[in-house]
Amino acid sequence: MGQIKVEKNVGGIEGLYVITPAVHGDNRGYFMETYSQRDMEEAGIDIVFVQDNQSGSTKGVLRGLHFQKQFPQTKLVRVIKGRVFDVAVDLRSESKTYGKWYGVELTEENKKQFLIPKGFAHGFLVLSDFAEFCYKCDDFYHANDEGGLAWNDPAIGIKWPELVGEYKGSADSDGYALEDGTLLNLSDKDKKWDTLENTFTF
Repeated sequence: MGQIKVEKNVGGIEGLYVITPAVHGDNRGYFMETYSQRDMEEAGIDIVFVQDNQSGSTKGVLRGLHFQKQFPQTKLVRVIKGRVFDVAVDLRSESKTYGKWYGVELTEENKKQFLIPKGFAHGFLVLSDFAEFCYKCDDFYHANDEGGLAWNDPAIGIKWPELVGEYKGSADSDGYALEDGTLLNLSDKDKKWDTLENTFTF
């Protein structure tokens, strides 16, 4: 594990890992290994990733909370530009931490990675003017298999940083904004997800 530092079971939730790579810098810039199967296996993480995804989002965009129902994915997520608050919610019905969430700030400066196993809902809020977000998956995307969870479900109680607003009984973004006045920006689909008690569980 010479190139990575691994924090296991972060937030007391089994299977959630925060990984910090070793960054080698000098007056020219820096170099780092963004992924090493050898280092991951030495850390006890044995996963075969099959797909890489990348998205770009403006400030105030909240994507989530998402999962695949029949074909769940393990994800290894990171930010290559900007700053986001990334969240995972435990939806494993037999888990001692069912319904519990954990969030971590991922930035181009800290270069942290967040490993989210199968059985979790995932989402993130963009805190910088723009963010480029990328992640590895251990299964392919399957159309019509996506599920979701209301990002503001009070039963879960995610504390999204820099976000102000009051829950009005739905996942709609109306009335929510960042502290600097940037309006919360959700897709039409993400505005319609239901609460935990009415959501598919694994």
